[in-house]
Amino acid sequence: MKRIIMGLFLLTFLVINPSLTNAISMPCSLVLEPTDKTLTNAKGIALIYKVQLHPPSFPRTNISILAVHLPAPSTYGNYDSYEGFAYIPDEISWRFRLYPTPEEESPTWAGRFDLITAKMENIHVQVRLSNSKTNKLGPSILSNHIKSCK
Repeated sequence: MKRIIMGLFLLTFLVINPSLTNAISMPCSLVLEPTDKTLTNAKGIALIYKVQLHPPSFPRTNISILAVHLPAPSTYGNYDSYEGFAYIPDEISWRFRLYPTPEEESPTWAGRFDLITAKMENIHVQVRLSNSKTNKLGPSILSNHIKSCK
């Protein structure tokens, strides 16, 4: 009898407290924080949600990124743009170009990727430097983990 009561108690706790699972609820937004703490104004946001682009195909996951107050990419060396980069460690990664808005000083960088079919667990999302001519990806400027999604 005690085992049954204990089992029911544990089952109830897991159902009432779903934060013990790795799954996120969608849509969710994720604040991207600077990896270099001297970049006090640099911030970003990642929106993660399901899209169905060509019905009747199955839904896929979209990651959209908007980043503001980033330094000019060339201040870090031979880079001319930024890219969105998301990955599941030791499994898969996605990268997509971020495009600047036309402001002359400190443009907003934005982009999206719509074709993710993997489960959205243990995802890291970053804004990284990029050289569009050599296709070289540089270090992360903004970053966060999907466990921070709200």
